Amino acid sequence: MRSIQVRFDEDLLNRLDASEEVQRRGRSEVLQRAAAEYLGRHCEACEAAETIAARYRKAYENESGLGPELEGWEDQGSWPGK
Repeated sequence: MRSIQVRFDEDLLNRLDASEEVQRRGRSEVLQRAAAEYLGRHCEACEAAETIAARYRKAYENESGLGPELEGWEDQGSWPGK
């Protein structure tokens, strides 16, 4: 395990130190768990965004338009103000 230096606002650090869990387990353990939870949520969001992007790429990789089942429909709609 590696030691690092982190800067905290004085009020935030006081609130952190006052929490029961930090007093029971220590700052390091609580902050390690918080970082792991953050990364878990962040990575899940990144993976979801990449999955959506991959689906869009797959759907639009073929330059043939909407496909034969929807051919001709692109001219049926109208845009507001046209």
